[in-house]
This record gives sequence, C-alpha cells and structure tokens, in this order.
Amino acid sequence: MAPQTGSTEKEPQPVSAFLQLFTWEEIKTHNGRGEGREQWLVIDRKVYDVSSFSKRHPGGSRVLSHYAGQDATDAFVAFHNDMPLVKKYLKSLLIGELAPDQPSFESNKKKSLVEDFRELRCTIEKMGLLRPSFLFFFLIFLHLLVLDAASWLVVWYFGTSLVPFLVGMMCFTVAQIQMGWFQHDLGHLSVFRKPKWNRVMHTVVLSLLKGAPPSWWNHLHNQHHAKPNCFRKDPDLNMHPLLFSLGKTLSVELGKKKKKFMPYNYQHKYFSFLAPLALVPFFQLSVFFFSIKRKKWLDLLLISSFYIRVCLMYVPLMGFGKFMVYHWLGRYLESTWFIWVSQMNHIPMEIGYDKNEDWVSTQLHATCNVNQSLFNDWFTGHLNFQIEHHLFPTMPRHNYQKAAPLVKALCDKHGIEYKSKTLLTAFGDILHSLKDFGDLWLEAYLHG
Repeated sequence: MAPQTGSTEKEPQPVSAFLQLFTWEEIKTHNGRGEGREQWLVIDRKVYDVSSFSKRHPGGSRVLSHYAGQDATDAFVAFHNDMPLVKKYLKSLLIGELAPDQPSFESNKKKSLVEDFRELRCTIEKMGLLRPSFLFFFLIFLHLLVLDAASWLVVWYFGTSLVPFLVGMMCFTVAQIQMGWFQHDLGHLSVFRKPKWNRVMHTVVLSLLKGAPPSWWNHLHNQHHAKPNCFRKDPDLNMHPLLFSLGKTLSVELGKKKKKFMPYNYQHKYFSFLAPLALVPFFQLSVFFFSIKRKKWLDLLLISSFYIRVCLMYVPLMGFGKFMVYHWLGRYLESTWFIWVSQMNHIPMEIGYDKNEDWVSTQLHATCNVNQSLFNDWFTGHLNFQIEHHLFPTMPRHNYQKAAPLVKALCDKHGIEYKSKTLLTAFGDILHSLKDFGDLWLEAYLHG
C-alpha cells in the first residue's frame, strides 16, 4: 500500500502472512553498491525492489538509487501528488515489509521531528496550499511572452543600432530567465492540478521556448531535491573539484590528497565570471548529448526547432554575426543571473556526503531563504523561499509565503536554524563561503 500523503508515524500494523519480513540491517545492504547492485527502499514500512524499475522511473533513475537502502517515505510523498497513479507502479515492486519489531525509519532519524513534519504536511494540505492558482500562473506566462515578443519587436521597429540592440537583448535575457523560473514550476507539477498538463506544458516551455528537453531537466533537478548538497548525489555539486572546491569537508579532503585542478584559494575571485561562462556551453552541449545518448529523438527535434525559430526571427533583421552576439551575450547574462540565484541558497550551507538524515534536516541543513519582497519574489522566481520549496517541491510558489510561518514554527520547536537573509547578503555569502573553502583547501594542501 502506498503511503498516505502527510501520514504520521504509526504503531506497526499486523503484517501480511504472504509478505517477507525484513530488518533495517538487511535493507541497508541493498543500496545498489553490493553484489548484484540491488536497490531496495522503504515507503511507509513496505519494502520495494526498484532495481529494474529505476531505469523506467519518470523522475530519473538516479533519484531512486540515492535512497537505496534507506527510508524514502517523506521524499516519496514530497515528489508525488497523484497517489492513485503511483500505487499502480508500487504494487508490482513490493517484496516485503519491515518486521513488527523494526522502527518505521532508521534510528538516526529524529522521530518527533518526522512525526511533526508529517502533521505539518496534513495541515498544509487542509489549508489548500498545494493547490495552484490558474490566474497567478496565467499572468506569469503572459508577462514572459510579452518580454519575449518585445525582444524581437524592439529590434524590428528601431533597428540594430546600439541602444535598441541592447534593449532587445535585455528583454531577451529577462524573458529567458523568467521562462526558466516558469518551466521550473511546471517541472515540479505545481502549475496545473493534473500532472499530465504540467508535463505537456513543461515540454512546450522548456523545449520550444528555451531549447532544452524536460527529461534532461528532470534527471538532474530531481536528484538535487532528493539529496541537496550531498556530494555524488546532487549534480549541482559537479563543479567540485574541476572548477571549485566546495564545502569544508570536501575542501580539506581535496587538499590532503594534494589535488589542484584550479587555484581554489582564489575561487572567490574567479567565481563571478567563470561559473556563468562555464554554464553556458555545459547546458548547450549536455542537452544534445543527453538526448542523443538516451535516444530521445522527439526531444532532439523540439530543441532543434527552438534554434531554428530564433534564427528565423533574428537573422533576417540583424545578420548572422550580430545575431550570434545578441544570442550568446544574452545567454551569458541569463547564466549569470541563474548562477547567483540558484547558488545563494546552497553554497553557504552544509556541503558533504549523504548522512541519511530525516527529510526536514536534509533540506534545512542544505538550504536557506532570502527575505520576501515583490522584487525578490520576481527576481528569483520565488526561489527566495528555498526552504519551503525544498520541503514541499510540488507546492505552487504563490503559497510559499503562507507556509513559511508554519515551517519556521516547526524549526523553532526542534531547534533547527531557519536562515533568512537579505538578497545582497546572500550574494556576498557565496563569495565568503568560497573564500573559506579555498583557505581550508590551501591549508590542507600545504600542511595536511
């Protein structure tokens, strides 16, 4: 039986005579790394073998592997909002359940915190905070279409002299970043009540308006949410150690191994230009590589149609050379915007290996907020509420502000720091953290 959304910890129920019983010690050995590479996970005391299913998992294969050998109940509930559909998948994967003498989750997880969070999720659902507002997202979509149209109209009407060229390019940049925030909403199934419509619109926005395949985004982003700031599990940390040394633990470890791919003690100085510069070709090349490697031919066709469309729109107006400057400089500015917003909530937080903590601790130790304001909400696509977004990834962004006091009360009760800072402080903390990590690396490299 699939877990009920927001269910709280219960006394072990009578077990079925037809299901095999397991202990946590047995389950932990099936973490995908042992003989046979079997992957088992626990959801609401039921044990599932996802070894073969992981390759067909709509959210990507690696998300399941990151929870292999662990309790995945709260992560499962957080990611899925269509339980009747999910139950059909779970039924064929069920191999047993926890023995009656086994706790419902690992002993290192905080029982009272898990129970209180599941009660909070019930409250969130009853308040209707997981239900989207069609008007809100319609206006979001309308404003990014207006910006996208303006980027072409300015150049078409005023020509390609310096001022209209720059104004058009800025409209293009803002339109693209706002499309990025909107496709993020769609990817998290938070715009429409039916997952199917979110997926259809996600394909339209991400593929046709931005030039990237939804399957690629799901593969990377769901891993980030499952295990944020966990090295080798969160793909957002893949820039360690080739470009940057991230986290205190990993930096010291890297220094002691005498590894130096970059002068990390200066990374706080080169982050501002190198991070967005590296992100542009990485995104552009990886989307095509991903589509070809996995034979996603429809995705390849759709993202190719994006580049055909923008070329047909702009090349006749400004020529190919100017269009290259217009497009790639706009992409670089978009990448700069994206990298600062996406990393302000994570780089200053704990970065290390997976400790298999409870869902709340996993998310709170890796995320922080930026203070609410109308500008901050728009500028970040409401990712200034990163804590609420990570705890409830399918929650529509217009409800984060309503959920925030409830989350903060939960944190206060359990002595967990709920960090919220100004936007400029958050940006500054990226550089301060990078400097600290670089200094730790250098000390370990020279004297470790």
